Amino acid sequence: MTAEGQREPQVVVVGSANVDRTVRVDGFPRPGETVMGSELATTPGGKGLNQAVAAARMGAAVAFVGAVGDDRDGALLRDRLRAEGIVDHTVTVPVATGAASIVVDASGENTIVVSPGANHAIPTDHLDAVADLIGGAAVVLTQLETDLDVVARVLALASGTGVLTPAPVQNLPAGFLADVDLLTLNEVELATLSGQPDVAGVEGAMAAAATLDVATVVVTLGAAGAVVVTGDDRWHLPAPAVEVVDTTGAGDTFCGVLAAVLARGDDIEMAARTAVTAGALSVTRAGAQEAMPTADRVTVVHSPGQSPLAGPSSSATLLAWESRSTPPDA
Repeated sequence: MTAEGQREPQVVVVGSANVDRTVRVDGFPRPGETVMGSELATTPGGKGLNQAVAAARMGAAVAFVGAVGDDRDGALLRDRLRAEGIVDHTVTVPVATGAASIVVDASGENTIVVSPGANHAIPTDHLDAVADLIGGAAVVLTQLETDLDVVARVLALASGTGVLTPAPVQNLPAGFLADVDLLTLNEVELATLSGQPDVAGVEGAMAAAATLDVATVVVTLGAAGAVVVTGDDRWHLPAPAVEVVDTTGAGDTFCGVLAAVLARGDDIEMAARTAVTAGALSVTRAGAQEAMPTADRVTVVHSPGQSPLAGPSSSATLLAWESRSTPPDA
């Protein structure tokens, strides 16, 4: 149910909500080494909540389903949902709110350790209570920071496009991907799920993605952009060159924007191109949600006469992007 004046959700995200505790360092410590870092920053995060925020900033009507603890961290996450205009379907459970410890080095790369907490305690009856919400959404997003049985139930309930981000990656039970319409993953996750020895680069990613039994697979390649494999069609979508500040949340930005563009009725080509641009923009600022762009900052221009799903077409597409000095409103 939505409040009076709110739009019915087009995108429903079921998944994790964490509080990110981030410190910046010159270089990652070696085993047994202690290094000095920046002041600790505490911000809302979690793959599920990140994806929901990214979709909402692209203009989609979004609902979030998850779990938080009855603690200060849980209140912080609910405040972020409210501030972003996301319909809040979180449930409070007697477990501490999930948290992530993030270290970012001088090049913008990161290491992340997640303590799942409440994210692993989403009650089954809560999913039953929101079954109509999930079933009525144009796009449903989920990840692997919650229990696998929760993810499987969500994908089974989805009647729109069911999207899975298999992160943190793990070996999945046989048949787990049967209800997945669109799989979005990076090269490390692709290597694990495909069992392929070499998924590096555009051609390697395309070949490995084609082995997965999912209708559409989108592989993010960092600075190289992304590849899309759907049926017999496969193509490469390059990313604009940017100055990297922090890669935290770039993949979640990609997934949320992809979902928002699909939900408004655009095809997978347009959705993926827009997501590549948004992901590139997100790494030009520090933080995850703090760096996610709004729709007015992301423009994808198609060359006249270009045919969607026509294969690799980097020269036929212009990616226009803008990096402003002020972050989007939180």
